[in-house]
Amino acid sequence: MPIVTMHFKDMDLGEYRIEKGGTLTIGRRETNTIVIDNLAVSGQHAKIDALDDGYLLTDLQSKNGTFVNDRMVTTHWLQPGDVITIGKHKLVFHLAEGEAAPPVRDQVEKTMVLDTNEYRAMVGKTSPTVATSGGEKKEPVAVLSFLKGGDGEVALSKKLVKIGKDDANDIVISGFLVGKTAATISKRPTGYFLSYVEGLTKPKVNGKPVKETVQLKEFDKIEIGSALLEFILKD
Repeated sequence: MPIVTMHFKDMDLGEYRIEKGGTLTIGRRETNTIVIDNLAVSGQHAKIDALDDGYLLTDLQSKNGTFVNDRMVTTHWLQPGDVITIGKHKLVFHLAEGEAAPPVRDQVEKTMVLDTNEYRAMVGKTSPTVATSGGEKKEPVAVLSFLKGGDGEVALSKKLVKIGKDDANDIVISGFLVGKTAATISKRPTGYFLSYVEGLTKPKVNGKPVKETVQLKEFDKIEIGSALLEFILKD
């Protein structure tokens, strides 16, 4: 089981295990697996997904970026010894003793060489919390992030988002048994809800078939046809 160790300057701040099939989240909000309390770090900054074929680090459109081995990345397949820099903290990716290393693959990512002085100046700045005119925090934005069967993220900005194989849907998913409109995600005052609509196979949330409607929780994994998506809330 892989381990991520966190360091700040000369201090060791702990280690975190990544469960098989699980997700390790990193950010300023207390709901994250690894909480970094620094305004240079976004509320939901980055995540590591333990997939069947490796460990995928994804930057969640953070304000100040995620770096691996001194290069800015949007996604990166982790290898033992990789050093992840978030804010002023270092996270080192390790494999357990005797665990086979994941395959080395071409990294399809945006990269930028890290200039030390520029980066220190960037993370040294702090920004106030974004607030509405009434002084309240802005409501987080929900997105679906593709883990398989697609690329990138889809913002759930509409009150009703349709998912299925028909081109008229907001999110088009392939699959012989997928319905024309297989499912919908509705935005309600109490949260986001996924509902089964039609198709020979029902959508699954965290491996469990959805018979009617289920409320989505952050980092739920949604399986529809050939696609695997993750539900994420962003600042």
